[in-house]
Amino acid sequence: MELSTEIKEILEELKNIRRDLHKIPELGLEEYKTSQYIKEYLQQLNIKYEENVLETGIIAYFEGREPKKTYCFRADIDALGMQEQNQLEYQSVHVGKMHACGHDGHIAIVLGLAKLLTKNKDKLKDNIVLLFQPAEEGPGGALPILEGGFLKKYGVEEIYGLHLFPGLQEGQIGLRPGAMMSQNGEFDILIKGQSAHGAMPHVGIDSVVVASEMALGMQSIVSRSINPIEPAVITIGRVEAGEKRNIIAEEAVLEGTIRTFNQETYDLIKKRMMDFKKGLEVNYQCKIDIVIRDMYPAVYNDSHLTEIFIEAQKKCGIDVEIIDPIMLAEDFSFYQREIPGLFFFLGTKNKEKGFTYPLHNGKFNFDEKVLGDGLQIFVNLLKHRDIL
Repeated sequence: MELSTEIKEILEELKNIRRDLHKIPELGLEEYKTSQYIKEYLQQLNIKYEENVLETGIIAYFEGREPKKTYCFRADIDALGMQEQNQLEYQSVHVGKMHACGHDGHIAIVLGLAKLLTKNKDKLKDNIVLLFQPAEEGPGGALPILEGGFLKKYGVEEIYGLHLFPGLQEGQIGLRPGAMMSQNGEFDILIKGQSAHGAMPHVGIDSVVVASEMALGMQSIVSRSINPIEPAVITIGRVEAGEKRNIIAEEAVLEGTIRTFNQETYDLIKKRMMDFKKGLEVNYQCKIDIVIRDMYPAVYNDSHLTEIFIEAQKKCGIDVEIIDPIMLAEDFSFYQREIPGLFFFLGTKNKEKGFTYPLHNGKFNFDEKVLGDGLQIFVNLLKHRDIL
């Protein structure tokens, strides 16, 4: 991707910002150092901002010369609770925490946008809001920000976001109109049986057997209750039961996730899980407790904004790939339920440089060149809309 002279001039700065942030990853709603770093950068540029948005979030505001509309660009700022496995000069100094989902890069891109907007403030026609959002990885920051009225306060009418993504080649843009990322939910299942000697299973209630049937039965929900052309996933990622090999396990725990692209399918899966639970309780005379937490709705790109975005990039000689829907989830979707929004992926995969590890992997990394690409994409959009 060809970068403008302005962006080339700050590319090294963007790299340094990203590496500074990579060293200090923090979990959702605990991003105090990250927040302070962002504030200090904005202060250096004399940019107006509101702090303490959910305590660690920040909103920067640029007033246009002839404002007719307000646009928002969002960066998530939290990290993951996992140990970094990279050996880098700028690796995480916080044990058990890592920017393994590229949010350090997202922050750097949007701070770069802040710098360019400052340098070109006399050209800026409409209002721009830069949202540095906490807790995307959990418990979720977008919904509380909406409920707190922050976007309404600034009159935001359109919102844009991106995600660095190793599933696409470095610098490649990927998106699709409509449903692009899945709706998701989490579930915890506690099966209460009755312990007994392993040689006398008939006097106990074997929670392991019940858990096995529950796990297999939930897969049949997808294969037999959902239309085959409708994407849906039920994954059990954790199973725990038992104390010793010769004791019938009294309790078993299953933890997992649900992914779909529409509410009807999601609700049907939840109903069938509860139906299956009732049948197992009768068959095995056990007690099963299921807790389902509805997490994020599907990321749904506005078709008109998608068309404009693609035109803006093509005008600059940049191809946009229309990708298949993906079962990852993002709380950016909450904004899209309230106002028109667009979310896209920016590829980071580069085999020659060794950048092939997936998101949420202890060895995830990328070439900071893509930070300039991300900034260029936003600038292309602003210029195409005659905002900048």
